[in-house]
Amino acid sequence: MSSLTLASATPEPVRLPSMARLRGRWRQIGTVAAVVLLILLTLFGPMIGPYGPEEVDISQRLQPPSSAHIMGTDPLGRDLFSRVLAGARVSLPAVVVIVVSAVAVGVVLGAVAGYMGGIVDDIVMRMTDIFLAFPALVLALAIAGALGPALTTAMLAVSVVWWPWYARLTRGQVIARKQELYVEAARAAGCTDRVILQRHVLPNSWTPIVVQGTLDMGAALITTASLGYIGMGAQPPSAEWGAMLSQARDYFLNAGWLTFCPGLAIFLTVLIFTAAGELLREKTSR
Repeated sequence: MSSLTLASATPEPVRLPSMARLRGRWRQIGTVAAVVLLILLTLFGPMIGPYGPEEVDISQRLQPPSSAHIMGTDPLGRDLFSRVLAGARVSLPAVVVIVVSAVAVGVVLGAVAGYMGGIVDDIVMRMTDIFLAFPALVLALAIAGALGPALTTAMLAVSVVWWPWYARLTRGQVIARKQELYVEAARAAGCTDRVILQRHVLPNSWTPIVVQGTLDMGAALITTASLGYIGMGAQPPSAEWGAMLSQARDYFLNAGWLTFCPGLAIFLTVLIFTAAGELLREKTSR
């Protein structure tokens, strides 16, 4: 039998996935599952809680975690587990609104500046420089203080200080895309600038913006919670996580669960947002 026949008769070895590939696959599954769980808790959290988030029972005030109250109770006897679940419905939609609003404003201004260039670009970029000259939290605190303490004003304040980042990112993407051949072809075909920007430039610029927006959700949550903690965000009796931390600071030494549980909710949520953003970035960079 010839060597060619022997070679063709030899079965190919079975290639098993490497450990790195397996770890990556399990990380993807875990990240998607965590995001789905977070969405479900946001939608149905108050239904899962064993008590009403505003249900007061002074006889049960400052009870440590137990079988009756998994995360203990607060100074008014309210079940902390129920309040943390209810807080997801307050904090997470606020974060989504903040990021979507900042992206909408930043994308419009950045796209116009990058595509038009000239004096329009200079005006928009100098506006972004003014906003970026101040620390985001300090500027948001000033805006929230001027408008009055409330969750809606905190959301507006964070959105106002967040849009310049997306304006700069979008501007860079548009400047790179408007030099492509398909844009020149659309221009030669008689398409207007608005059509070229909407149908050809922006659709090919969305990927890094979406990735950055996902990564920024964790930072937006921390900023909103920070405003709530110092009294410039959601106000009592709201179950917003930052406001819950603010109400618990006087009991830090005697009832540590009051700060640990909302803080853990913030930590895990930021971790999920960051993992989702990193996963999106890996998928889009391939």
